[in-house]
Amino acid sequence: MTEILAPVGGKEQLIAAVRSGANAVYLGAKNFNARRNASNFEDFELPEIVSYCHARNVKVHVVLNTLVMDSEIPALIEEIKNVAASGADAVIVRDLAVAKLVREICPSIEMHASTQMTIHDLAGALEAERLGFKRAVLSRELSLDEIKYIADRTEIELEAFVHGALCMCMSGCCYLSSVLGGRSGNRGLCAQPCRLDFRFGEKDHALSLKDMSHIEYIRELSRAGVCSFKIEGRMKRPEYVAAAVTACRAALAGEKPDVESLRAVFSRQGFTDGYLTGKRTPEMFGFRSHDDVTAADKVLKNLANFYKDEANLVPLKMELSISETEPSILTVSDGENTVSVTGGICEKAMRVPTDKALAERYLSKTGGTPFYLDELEFSAEGEPVIAAGELNEMRRKALSNLLEIREKAVPHPVMDFELPKPEKHISDKTALRIRAEKFGQVLFENDAEAIILPLSEIEKHPEAIEKFGEKLFAELPALVFAFDEEKIRERLFALYKKGVRHTICENICTLRLAKDCGFTVHGGHGLNILNGLALEEYEKLGVEDTTLSFELSAPKIKHLGGKIKRGILGYGYLPLMRMRACPIKKTSGCKNCPGKGKIKDRMGKEFTYLCFEKKFGTLLNSVPLYVADKDFSGIDFMTLYFTTETLENCEKIYNMFKNKAPADFDKTNGLYFRELL
Repeated sequence: MTEILAPVGGKEQLIAAVRSGANAVYLGAKNFNARRNASNFEDFELPEIVSYCHARNVKVHVVLNTLVMDSEIPALIEEIKNVAASGADAVIVRDLAVAKLVREICPSIEMHASTQMTIHDLAGALEAERLGFKRAVLSRELSLDEIKYIADRTEIELEAFVHGALCMCMSGCCYLSSVLGGRSGNRGLCAQPCRLDFRFGEKDHALSLKDMSHIEYIRELSRAGVCSFKIEGRMKRPEYVAAAVTACRAALAGEKPDVESLRAVFSRQGFTDGYLTGKRTPEMFGFRSHDDVTAADKVLKNLANFYKDEANLVPLKMELSISETEPSILTVSDGENTVSVTGGICEKAMRVPTDKALAERYLSKTGGTPFYLDELEFSAEGEPVIAAGELNEMRRKALSNLLEIREKAVPHPVMDFELPKPEKHISDKTALRIRAEKFGQVLFENDAEAIILPLSEIEKHPEAIEKFGEKLFAELPALVFAFDEEKIRERLFALYKKGVRHTICENICTLRLAKDCGFTVHGGHGLNILNGLALEEYEKLGVEDTTLSFELSAPKIKHLGGKIKRGILGYGYLPLMRMRACPIKKTSGCKNCPGKGKIKDRMGKEFTYLCFEKKFGTLLNSVPLYVADKDFSGIDFMTLYFTTETLENCEKIYNMFKNKAPADFDKTNGLYFRELL
């Protein structure tokens, strides 16, 4: 069965989504969702919302897809219990700590892996399935062929975005808002700085993409294996929701959707299908212009008409029995629930008795309710006639009783759960690790605990294996798309044969690939670990040790419990974004491109962009993180994250860290000493 999944940021959007024909809605309670700035819904409203939706055959998915801090776990537990009590159909989850708590507290509710988990390949989908997720929300950046490749090889349900905003960065990999402004997208408070006028040469708004629209491809996506078609936009107005749902319904029915009205109500210089078609060109870029804003005025009133009245969504079977000697009986069923109401004894018809056609005429008047008459069974004994008023009253009473039954919340059972007291983590000393983009950056004397090089760099310089021996860690690409998986697997097996035993992995996708190939896995900062429960969950997955998220403050790092070794990035131009659409690509393509560029913000600050094998790119911060002279306790290692530095600079910074010297260059303390929102 296919599902149109609509965004709901408030009550008006909820009504618009349901009345326009959405099969399911997704919404956030007040906390722990990636759109905390939306109106959202208080916990006490959830039962009412679920009742309203379930009465109309609409499912409810509650979003719990932010990263959480240890201090928030008790509140999160209460929110999970409230969601369970509401009878919601599913929760959308990103943090493995949240997934663990949902499994422990409410195992009967479905878990969907949020797009924030960056599931963009088969390995990620398989790992999500193994972790107990019923559905995976795929990354927006995939092509139709890549989606089909994943669908053909896994049993997990797949959900794909078909309309709405496109972030420049792959979901789950963005730190631009938090590092530049202290408002974390990973925590639901993205300030969208990428929409500002960043420039690459003469190109303006170099980090802003047009909105995606894959609505016209819905039937192809369905054939490819997608079961749920998701509309982005929990911050958008109800007319947008109505237009998007209506367009999706038309496309699914094989009709031409009204994309022009959808474009008028909201777009950024039009739409793009560049990811789905694999045409990732400069034409994908766009921003919200004055013309885009004024275009909405022409269509809003008409779109509001789409949802001004209750929609007839639930088919009913009715049975009417009338007689000259027995009371009339009307039985109404929705397939699961049945109600009967009794009327009076009919009089003998003086002229024309009531027949099926006349009964159907009155019983089909279900306006103002979510029901419609689908099938009528009629029986009459003698030649009875039933008054229209009585028949209408029986219908109203039956539908009211049925609606009351359908609106009753069916809560999920909640298991007893006691949050275990975390073990205090003891770290004897803090070792240094070196991560370098190039082999030549680490050709200096050092006693680092580990040398981390990209997989491709070790392949180019096999002498690194002999030079660094067991200390050498292979960093897997931050993103591995579906058609590259087998090649990466072959490369990993080849590397293993040459003696490399350790890998750094940034997400559950590459984590599974590395484990399958027999490597010892070390977690990278991209695992986005902010709490002790997540540390324990990754340890269960076989992670030897891990780098914590650089969005975690030093005091919170100190109090993280658990046995697994943990570290932080101590130096480096932080990777703020991972992106598949290239901001420096020319119209002519990648030919003669050096794979590197400088993107400037409005203040003239330069952010380096690095391309990885024409597969994806990384945007680095304008100034390096440097905390050698800061007091950190509770960590086992610090990693120096070298990207564009010269050999001389790498050696200098390494020695400064050894001596805990203050920086003699422009730097940032990152978020370690700021309280992240």
